[in-house]
Amino acid sequence: MDAILWILLPGFVAVGSGLLAFYIMQSRMEVALAREREAMAQARGTMEAEKSSLEQSLRGAKETARREALDEFLADVHVEQRHYVRDNKLLFQNRKALVLQERIFFRNIPLSNWIEHEIVLQEGEDVDKAARSLTSFVDVVSVAAQSTNGQKLLS
Repeated sequence: MDAILWILLPGFVAVGSGLLAFYIMQSRMEVALAREREAMAQARGTMEAEKSSLEQSLRGAKETARREALDEFLADVHVEQRHYVRDNKLLFQNRKALVLQERIFFRNIPLSNWIEHEIVLQEGEDVDKAARSLTSFVDVVSVAAQSTNGQKLLS
């Protein structure tokens, strides 16, 4: 029996050592895998944060470009205005009417035909003041300059 014990004991020790080495290596691999997963999660979080910040900056750049394009477009839209006084003579009546004409321009291209407004002037009423109060596009643009032929340019 002693001989069988001396023969089988090294075999049991070898199997036990093998199992012990297997479980130790298994736990080391699990620790390494956990560290790798932690590093991957951190890298994924960093990438998602960078992606969201990049999307926000891209969205901001698009909005800025769109706003600048609209500002440039609106800077090129102008309104031309001209007015004159029309006298209507009927038998014993002499009526004066202010005729105001306006049209919209994009750079030098007219976007609309002349829009004409007519208002009857009272005695002694200021023509320029009445013309300013009658304009259609006063909310769209403001008076900028007057051209060489007496027409007011609105910008």
